[in-house]
Amino acid sequence: MFMVALIVAGEAVFSLPFHVTRFFRPTVLQVLDLSNTQLGTVQAVYGVVAMLAYFPGGPLADRFPARRLLTASLLLTSAGGVYFASFPPYRGLWVLFGFWGLTTILLFWAALIRATREWGGDVAQGRAYGILDGGRGLFAAVLAAAAVFLFQLLLPDDPTAATELDRARALRGIIYGYTVATAVAAALCWFFVPDDQGKTRDHESAWVHVATVVRLPRVWLQAVIVVCAYVGYKGIDNYSLFAVQGYGMNELEGARVSAVSAWVRPLAAIGAGWLGDKISSSRVSALCFALLVGSYAWLTLATPKPSAAWVLYVNVLFTCLAVFGLRGVYFALFQEASVPLAATGTAVGLVSVIGYTPDIFVNLVAGVLLDRSPGIAGHQQFFLFLGLFAFLGLLASLAFRRS
Repeated sequence: MFMVALIVAGEAVFSLPFHVTRFFRPTVLQVLDLSNTQLGTVQAVYGVVAMLAYFPGGPLADRFPARRLLTASLLLTSAGGVYFASFPPYRGLWVLFGFWGLTTILLFWAALIRATREWGGDVAQGRAYGILDGGRGLFAAVLAAAAVFLFQLLLPDDPTAATELDRARALRGIIYGYTVATAVAAALCWFFVPDDQGKTRDHESAWVHVATVVRLPRVWLQAVIVVCAYVGYKGIDNYSLFAVQGYGMNELEGARVSAVSAWVRPLAAIGAGWLGDKISSSRVSALCFALLVGSYAWLTLATPKPSAAWVLYVNVLFTCLAVFGLRGVYFALFQEASVPLAATGTAVGLVSVIGYTPDIFVNLVAGVLLDRSPGIAGHQQFFLFLGLFAFLGLLASLAFRRS
């Protein structure tokens, strides 16, 4: 039950800040009366606060039990969901997403990654992180399917005939559902993550661990790999809107496109983790980035045809195989980078403060591009942006192997 608790917590904590806007983006924009740029700005606030929280969160994870850190994080995050359901104004969303940037990262992220590394031991790092992200993906898919089902129940039989009141009621129901799931995850962590799980925990000065980590060249390349992989992950947020604007789907069909992508995650992450233990995680990373470069090139150059929706589904499939494969192995690179186990939390903080900066700029860039060039042109410009980062990730993966 220990890994089950980590898996559920690892996805539930991000469901309110990310799932709602990813799977129901068109409805969020309408109900909250936001432009793409405004939503991107709100999410950039989350990214700024999260970036500031990643590094101090690392030493906390090296010193304090994961059980207490994870439970507190989940309870605070679910409390923010109650406020979200009131549909706060634009400035209120700034405060809320900034609050979530703190609650989901400072007390949570490094503790989760360190606990997983300890569970994986010396020979199963790929499998440990693959199971974590694959399990998170499976739980995300279950949550997404339940959310889409609830969304369908709360809307009229013909979604295109939904009124503003219908959309608001449906979105509020979705938010409350994710709020409850986050609170349940807190209970799982409290009861099934033991206080003494971290047997290698010590009380050395945080600066000792920092000095150890910053001298490892591969850690910096790993940070670049995480940046580029996370840009691709953030790009998935755009698929529901692309389905609506590029392929003429309605809001419910667009949500289904994003929800289907969630089912790819368990297979991709677990498969990549297993393969990483066989042929090395850095080699798997390079292969995934190569697949992303090809997929984004197609999306950038091809003109969407509503009669050929299968093309969208194929690209979603390949993109998600690569993105979630990367998520299954990029923290397993700590073993290849020779990071000491006792300094894992600090290393996570350092890599994450760089690697998760896309939380600041990706959605903002998407909003600006889509508002400046409405329709297909804006989406193609965004896919070009994603492709450039995928190419940089490929170069960083090759450099990691040769360093």
